[in-house]
Amino acid sequence: MFFAVLFLLTVWFAWNLWNVVQLFKGLCERFWTRPMWWLRLLSVTLFTGAAAWVFGVSAGGLDTREACELTHYQPYDSDYRAAHTDEPRRMFPLHNKCNASYDLVPSWVNPTVVACFVIAVLCIVVLGWLGVSRALAVKRKELRS
Repeated sequence: MFFAVLFLLTVWFAWNLWNVVQLFKGLCERFWTRPMWWLRLLSVTLFTGAAAWVFGVSAGGLDTREACELTHYQPYDSDYRAAHTDEPRRMFPLHNKCNASYDLVPSWVNPTVVACFVIAVLCIVVLGWLGVSRALAVKRKELRS
């Protein structure tokens, strides 16, 4: 099961590398009027958002005290952690604080996840709009003939 998931993630990563190249080529050739360009952008955005989220979730490692003290050279405040037990377990926004002033989750993670979500919603809206407009164009063409 693990290898199947790893294989699928690897295929998705390779697909997104190809999509990044195609997105830049499409910008030069005005392909943003085609649904496939928006589908590629959606795929790259979802992959980037998911990768940023996983990076943020795993930022503290398995032992937060060890990550704070040995890796980041920050004091581990167990009283603060006891008062804020729900913060590291939340899905969003991601936080895993050593103390009141130091967060193990990098500051760029949460804005990246939000930006990717907004771009993904925009892609879905544009794909829907392109689909409806093309369907209406086909319907109009049928009515004329």
